[in-house]
Amino acid sequence: MNKISVIIKREYITRVRKKSFIIMTILAPVLMAAIIILPTALMMNQDGDFKKIAVIEDKSDLFNGVIKNTKDAEFVYLENTKIEDLKSSFEAAGYYGVLYISPELVNTPNAIELISKKQPPIGLLQHIESSLEKEIERQKLLAFKIENLDEIMKTIDTNVSVQTINIDSSGIAKKTSTGIAMALAYILGFLMYMLVFIFGAQVMRGVIEEKTSRVVEVIISSVKPVQLMMGKIIGIALVGLTQFLIWIILTVGIAGVLKTTMLSDINLTEISQSVPQNMMAGGNNQATASEAMTKTSAVSPELLEFSKMFDSAMNQPWLLIIISFVFYFITGYLLYASVFAAIGSAVDNETETQQFMLPVTIPIILALMVAMGTMQNPESSISFWFSMIPLTSPIVMMARIPFGVPYWQIGVSMLLMLVTFGAFVWMAAKVYRTGILMYGKKTSWKEMWKWLRYSG
Repeated sequence: MNKISVIIKREYITRVRKKSFIIMTILAPVLMAAIIILPTALMMNQDGDFKKIAVIEDKSDLFNGVIKNTKDAEFVYLENTKIEDLKSSFEAAGYYGVLYISPELVNTPNAIELISKKQPPIGLLQHIESSLEKEIERQKLLAFKIENLDEIMKTIDTNVSVQTINIDSSGIAKKTSTGIAMALAYILGFLMYMLVFIFGAQVMRGVIEEKTSRVVEVIISSVKPVQLMMGKIIGIALVGLTQFLIWIILTVGIAGVLKTTMLSDINLTEISQSVPQNMMAGGNNQATASEAMTKTSAVSPELLEFSKMFDSAMNQPWLLIIISFVFYFITGYLLYASVFAAIGSAVDNETETQQFMLPVTIPIILALMVAMGTMQNPESSISFWFSMIPLTSPIVMMARIPFGVPYWQIGVSMLLMLVTFGAFVWMAAKVYRTGILMYGKKTSWKEMWKWLRYSG
């Protein structure tokens, strides 16, 4: 055991002192945040080319001026112009495209065409469709000869936002967010995928380097091959746990700073409860209602929305998430790292590993794909079974936990992980002790199966 601890210490200290470890430990949270935030920010702040679109109505002015201009597009309504006359010359006239609206649009939803040289962006199409849909609805209501219809439509225009409340087994209610749960499922599943694969591959590369440099021959004279394999695997696992611990500390620190600076003056619970209660009271509480509305309007909508998201994120079962992540990382890593170590011991160079890597990576990639689907339906049978199968459970179970998983399912999954990783480590050790000192022979799966059956 003392020899294994020496190997663990060497592997750990050697790797944490590398500049790459320090840089990635600091940059990884930033890169993860960029992966999540940057695409959304780019979609919201795209500065595309300004589009001038000619609008032609056939023998009708029903939709004249209905589609309003935006910051990215101008809609020019042309009169006494035929679509055939403009089809071939709209680009020369300075138009991005021609929008042809048939009078049959009221009864035929697809009686509208946007003719252009390029594929129009989805945002532009959605703007046109929503504008025309609202106008068609308004015109159909006018047929019922309702007075003051425009004022009525403005009054009844309502946006509903479902507030999700989670009640635990003790009866305590907490406000949650499906969006936050989906984001967490994506982050945890993807993070587990990266860590298991990256650190597992490091074990394989380390074994190959020691084998090709013949250093392993000197080391084997002092320790058993199994001790060397376990020391290397555990040492790299501790490096991964160190990174994860630092990420937790950084995340908690950033969350604390946000809470004390940006959100310190926002009592979200008080605002969200006082406004609807006082508005419904009416009469004697008009002053109170006005005060509540003033309090709400004093906070910018963006900051108020961020505060809601922050509070929902804080209501996640973080203790369970952290404990589960550590457990599944350790067991999932040990399972796959033992396989990677066995593969590394069986080959002479990294090129030869390709024939063995595909069967190993398929379960990991499959687990990531199922985890992405789990965000839509965490209770599906495929999500359940993949969170039980040890080869895929580290990724899929971490994607399910933010949505709430019965404790017995987590317990069964963990038990299966312990049994399976123990079996994999035992098999990998038998392959490792034979392959680590074997040179110049092309290894196959059949050959490795023979090594598993060797006794002694």
